[in-house]
Amino acid sequence: MRFINIGFGNMVSAGRLIALVTPDSAPVKRIIQEARDRGSLIDATCGRRTRTVLVMDSDHVVLSAVAPDTVSARFENNSEVKDDEQ
Repeated sequence: MRFINIGFGNMVSAGRLIALVTPDSAPVKRIIQEARDRGSLIDATCGRRTRTVLVMDSDHVVLSAVAPDTVSARFENNSEVKDDEQ
């Protein structure tokens, strides 16, 4: 199982990740609010501004203070390391 660092020592499972999106649009804000209402929102921002919203296949929504490009690069680097090991 591979994990991606989403900032401040927090990690998510790379295999469970569906999407990385910015929190700026109204539909994404609605996804965040709906996840908060049903109790499946995980706030990993440590009090900072949300820059990335991670949508997981378990119907959880994770908020991160790290930029989407940074999380994506970490995901790509993690994938390359795993491919080299096989």
